[in-house]
Amino acid sequence: MLGRDSALARALSKTRQVFSGRLRSLLSGGHVSSETWESLEELLIEADVGPAIAAELVEALRERVMRGELRGDSLQAALEESMVRVLRAEERRADEEPRLLTVVLVVGVNGSGKTTTVGKLARYYTLRGHKVLIAAADTFRAAAIDQLRIWADRAGVPVVAHQPGADPGAVVYDAIRACRARGHDLLLVDTAGRLHTRYNLMAELRKVAEVARRNVHRAPHEVFLVLDATTGQNGMAQARSFREAVGLTGVILAKLDGTAKGGVAFSIARELGVPVRFVGTGEGLEDLVEFDPAAYVAGLFERR
Repeated sequence: MLGRDSALARALSKTRQVFSGRLRSLLSGGHVSSETWESLEELLIEADVGPAIAAELVEALRERVMRGELRGDSLQAALEESMVRVLRAEERRADEEPRLLTVVLVVGVNGSGKTTTVGKLARYYTLRGHKVLIAAADTFRAAAIDQLRIWADRAGVPVVAHQPGADPGAVVYDAIRACRARGHDLLLVDTAGRLHTRYNLMAELRKVAEVARRNVHRAPHEVFLVLDATTGQNGMAQARSFREAVGLTGVILAKLDGTAKGGVAFSIARELGVPVRFVGTGEGLEDLVEFDPAAYVAGLFERR
């Protein structure tokens, strides 16, 4: 049984099915050999932890065993502790700076779950006492604006939108004015999500960020990348492109419940130097949870 019955643990069930059973079989005998280390490294890579991090984790364990600090029956607990440390290395301290308006850019490629996540974020922040407004700055697709309105209605928050094809910067400018006029303290900006390899997308995102910067002190205060967890390591190239274009303060792992590759969170923390901030745990409006490194690692392991 799982040690904690949580949405995060349930979302990691597919990764756990692949990972935990094989790990238990690998370590159950208590005897550790060179084949054990090779198999453990392969297992971590299959879970999408990433080759470099997998090698680092295994080597650290191997050295501790050689020094007599660990035995075979304590390897799993030691591995869990090491994995939590990797994720906690990039944890973000709470932002205590008081401000009248917080601007959050939400970026990501089409199909990543970006617009759905904006709706979930709207609900999340509303439940925590914020007065939220959404800017429909993905003006290149009429369907994106329509979809955003549906999610905003579900979350009970207003949307500022222009006609399809309008200047995204103008949408953000008007949304900022609307926030100030109506007393909203948090603006979520849904941005365009065409292929990350297209220069014009990144240039457009920079323009949107600049509009926010010119009109709100130190904005954007957050830049969240929505990353489809099912893409695994393939999504890292997207993440690097967005980080270079507009900077990132955090990653939101969407569709985690549909993948066996939950280990991608470790690559995000180590290779990008950006913390995972939220995890999408399902398709409902409230299926978004704050990322907790210890709970995340616990969700990868089956408890007896």
